[in-house]
Amino acid sequence: MPVTVGVPREVAPGEGRVALAPDAVARLGRTGAEVVVERGAGERAFFSDTEFEAAGARLGTRAEALGADVIATVQGVPAAELAALRPGAVVVGFLRPLDDAERVRQLAEAGVTAIAMELVPRTTRAQKMDALSAMSTVAGYRAALVAAQRLPKFFPLLTTAAGTVRPAAVLVLGAGVAGLQALATARRLGAVTSAYDVRPAAREQVESVGATFVELDLEAGDAEDAGGYARALAADAQRQQVEALAALVPGFDVVVCAALVPGKSAPLLLSQGAVEAMRPGSVVVDLAAAGGGNCALTEPGGETAHAGVTVLGPLDLAAGMPRHASEMYGRTVAALIGEFVAEGEWAPDFEDEILDGAVVTHGGAVVHPRVLALSPVQP
Repeated sequence: MPVTVGVPREVAPGEGRVALAPDAVARLGRTGAEVVVERGAGERAFFSDTEFEAAGARLGTRAEALGADVIATVQGVPAAELAALRPGAVVVGFLRPLDDAERVRQLAEAGVTAIAMELVPRTTRAQKMDALSAMSTVAGYRAALVAAQRLPKFFPLLTTAAGTVRPAAVLVLGAGVAGLQALATARRLGAVTSAYDVRPAAREQVESVGATFVELDLEAGDAEDAGGYARALAADAQRQQVEALAALVPGFDVVVCAALVPGKSAPLLLSQGAVEAMRPGSVVVDLAAAGGGNCALTEPGGETAHAGVTVLGPLDLAAGMPRHASEMYGRTVAALIGEFVAEGEWAPDFEDEILDGAVVTHGGAVVHPRVLALSPVQP
């Protein structure tokens, strides 16, 4: 029997994506897998049931999608529906294993094999499965658009009969995938762009998108870990960083905060005093809001107006651009699942570096060392 891959409709509030877009369904079909898509699963991402059928999927009920061997999701299976899964089923998605110990416990208790897309190792071989980078690209793009829409001035230089309008100045804090995409998009809109990152190696990437790399005089030590993320600074260096940024940001109209490592609290970069020093009308878009925010005034999921400055704390900008976000995310999910389908059958190798890095629960137990270190209690 070929492995069945189920695609249920996402039910989380505000979630518009679908785990596999039609092109990803077609890719999985070529491995011999059978894909069962819940009717209407793609409608909020503007994919019709007809498109899924044309790609080779079989349309079914929610129960049929959840009854598959492998369930492809964006945000996992709701706890209330875990009992509907078959014993030994595999759940793939953004499962927040480093942030939600209760969810991990429930997955283990249900006896499912849980594969967290956010834990896929950052290796050359796994690059095509890097869902975090894919969604960060969307988030960075939309952050620049949101800032441009909320800023009460133009982004580009304009020369008109009424005079010349100077371009907006945009500063991005954190030059990861999201930060670089925010820089590139803001520059396309005509803004003058700059970026700061504690990792000196980020300079080349920042300059490659036409931005100026800002250096601060800090004793940061080894600022990058093995996964390419920024290391946490020592207390003195962290204090110096906040003070230096407070002196820097008044010269910018927009600050996009993008310093966040999965499973860790977001580092404080912008103090309340820094925000108060910005010009009235300025905008801060904090992409690290899910981790508490890089700005002291960030309200996760909301916005704050303080001293004439608007501070936005969006939690998942990628969910609001579901068509392309679904296509990008679906390709990473299809690549991961397809890697372990042989002649149509699910053939996982749990010693493989990809599954070793991404499997959170298996055989009724929590098996990921990082997750165990955070919450060692077994179900």
